[in-house]
Formats: sequence, structure tokens, C-alpha cells
Amino acid sequence: MKLLFLACLSPKTGNHTTAERIRSHIESAGHTCELRDAAEFQSPAEVANLISSNPTFEGALAIHLFKAGRLLLDIQVPFGVIFGGTDINEDVKVEQKRVVMEQVLQKARIVFLCYFSLKLSQSSRIYVQPQDTSIEHVDELRVFLLVCGLRRVKDPLYLVEVFSEWHYENPLNVLVIIGPKIDPLFTVEVEAVVKRAAGVFLAQERSQQELHAAMKRCFAMVNSSVSEGMSAAILEAMDLGVPVLARDIPGNAAVVQHEFTGLLYSSPQEFVHQSHRLLSDHKLRERVVRNGKLYVEEHHGLNQERETYRRLVDTLL
Repeated sequence: MKLLFLACLSPKTGNHTTAERIRSHIESAGHTCELRDAAEFQSPAEVANLISSNPTFEGALAIHLFKAGRLLLDIQVPFGVIFGGTDINEDVKVEQKRVVMEQVLQKARIVFLCYFSLKLSQSSRIYVQPQDTSIEHVDELRVFLLVCGLRRVKDPLYLVEVFSEWHYENPLNVLVIIGPKIDPLFTVEVEAVVKRAAGVFLAQERSQQELHAAMKRCFAMVNSSVSEGMSAAILEAMDLGVPVLARDIPGNAAVVQHEFTGLLYSSPQEFVHQSHRLLSDHKLRERVVRNGKLYVEEHHGLNQERETYRRLVDTLL
């Protein structure tokens, strides 16, 4: 079976990494999968023309109901859609986008979710599958690493002011924000704020291998997003043996169990409090690292993910 696979392929982002991994799962099952950037297409008609002019395409997949899924509305072959995070948490709040997403759901043969806390109607078309990470264990440093693309939904400035104040009290603790510049206007704002903030640094995006190396050297991985589907960075940090400090939002709380697989915080001040605990309570740190690693091994295994995507594609036949 030959599939057209649409996803947002901004370089060095979680979406790009996830799409490449899913493509490899599909091809390992003996199918052909042509991965294309959704940004290449302006309308559903363009994708429909591509598929009609190349009859070897027997089906299609898309990650993200609005950004990519809407482009499949006019095709005449069966397709499946994989929820992202922004579509569930943010786009659904916009009436125009929600209408389009509902149309995609109605037409899709398979609806696939990488999201634990979403409540769904019972449907034979819906599958729930965790993302996978497979990495090694690490050392510790006193660098707090915030991994995110520079866009507002990731809220990278949420902790900057309070962390800067904390840095004045203890200069050994620093915050490094690392990720691609996705929103150019917002990036200018972030750069200006960080430039004035003591103890806070902005780093350019790295390859996945380089990013994992940076995680291995950090003291803790930080998430400050307004909303998440299921953060690949959090799962990667857990698998690397790095403690996670995550903002207490539904997507994060579905993965991070407070004081068991990581620490949750609901305000910048609480972030500092939980960080103090992580610094002073070695048993707490050892517990969340150990349990985080076990959680990933039990629920986000590569073989489990590969088999699930194989079954998804078979369902399209």
C-alpha cells in the first residue's frame, strides 16, 4: 500500500521527529509512505489533484486535524488523522477551525490520538496510543532546560522573571530555553526579554542527538506550556533519567504524576518551590527519576508504537 502522509515538518521540532518515526513504522510493515510538509499545499484541492494524478496512492494520513487534516477533505481514497496537541487544546476554541476539524473527523476512516486525558465517545474508529522514546540514562547538572519551539502556546517567558530573581539569590542555577524560532514576531519578544534577564539564556535549536546530549547534562527538564497534547520532550527527559518540572495543565498531568514521575507546578513561585525541593531532597529526585524511566518503558515502548501504527494502516485497507 502506498500512503501520502501530511504533517507539519518545521525542522528540529517534535512534530517533525514524530512524523519521521511514524513513517518508519509504516514502511517497516512493507508499505510505501511519502511524507510531505502540509505547508506545501494551500488547499484541499491541491492534495486531491496530487492523489488523482498519481493513482498509486491508496490512502493517506495526517498529523493535526486542522493544519494537515483539512487538506484531505477532497480526496477520494480512505484516510486517517492523528491528533496533535494544538488542535485538541487551542484550535478547537476557534469556531471556524472547529467546524473544519469536525468535517475531518466525520470523513476520516481512522482517528488516532496520542493523548491520555481526552474524554472520547466510544467509537471503533478511535485508537489511543502513547508516543515512543528510546534513549539512555544521564548525569546531573544545575542547568534547568526548557525545551520548546518559540511560540506563544509554549509560553517560554512564563518563568523568566521569577527565575531571574532566584538566580540573583543563587547564581549556580540557570535557565536555558532551547528550540526553533517558529513564530518570528514572538521570537523577537522572547529575545528582548531574555537579553535583560539575569541567569536566563536562549539557545538555538539542535539536532535530536545534540538535544538529548544537552538533556543528559541538565539538572532538570522544564515545561511551561499553556497547553500540550503529550510532550515528547517530557517523555524523552524521563527516559533519559532527567527529572521533569512541568506546568500543571491537563496534557502534562496526564503524563507527569506529581511527586511520582515528576513535579507539577501551577505558578512561577511554585516552580521555584518545587525546584528547591528537587535540589535538597535527594530521595525525591531519585524517586521521580526512577519512576519516570519505568513509566516510559511500560507505556511508550517502540515496539508497542510500531505495532499500533501497523494496525492503523491495515484498517485503512
